[in-house]
Amino acid sequence: MFVPVIIAGLLLVVESATSQAQTPPSRVELAAYAGLHKAAADGSVDQIRALFANKANPNARDKAGRTPLHVAAFAARYDAVRALVDGGGDINALENDRYDVITIAAVKDDLRMVKLAIELGGNARAVTSRYDGTALIAAAHLGHDGVVKALIEAGAPLDHVNNLGWTALIEAVVLGDGGKRHVATAEALVAAGASKSIGDRNGVTPLQHAQSRRYQAMVAALK
Repeated sequence: MFVPVIIAGLLLVVESATSQAQTPPSRVELAAYAGLHKAAADGSVDQIRALFANKANPNARDKAGRTPLHVAAFAARYDAVRALVDGGGDINALENDRYDVITIAAVKDDLRMVKLAIELGGNARAVTSRYDGTALIAAAHLGHDGVVKALIEAGAPLDHVNNLGWTALIEAVVLGDGGKRHVATAEALVAAGASKSIGDRNGVTPLQHAQSRRYQAMVAALK
């Protein structure tokens, strides 16, 4: 997906920062899975425990670098995630595109999984993805306000700048639609202490981006 961005008075089109990012297992991959990857995809806790009893590797990877925990996160298999961590699975492992369970769940707007991953030792401060971002930036980009609040509570860095030159607050404006959830996201970030003065690579602040888009509710939130 490509989105319009106004920078220094120019209308540019840039690639959305999650458009070519997370890749859940395909139908072909799911059909080919065996062992813990299959048990994780199926959400079979009994099978996971049986495999661990036979010394299965909790952090085995498929061709995309996904561990069973990544597969369970994509499939929203909560009990499987807990069982995999109990058996030694690394909740903070990164797959080939550098996504962890928390960021996968944040993009899916899976608040329950985000909270579970944090409970099980997930690091909300981790730098993830090819964009050197965070789960908070990914959630803010998509307007997943509930996830944003959970990540803030877990200590996610409010002003981390990714390799696009954007913070979570900037992404909530630049890649958002100015609607209720993106406004709620911005409000949560500002209330938590996120800087409103950090601009993009051209020095354009979140407020200036909101004003250029005539996002009045967002402008009010940023003022």
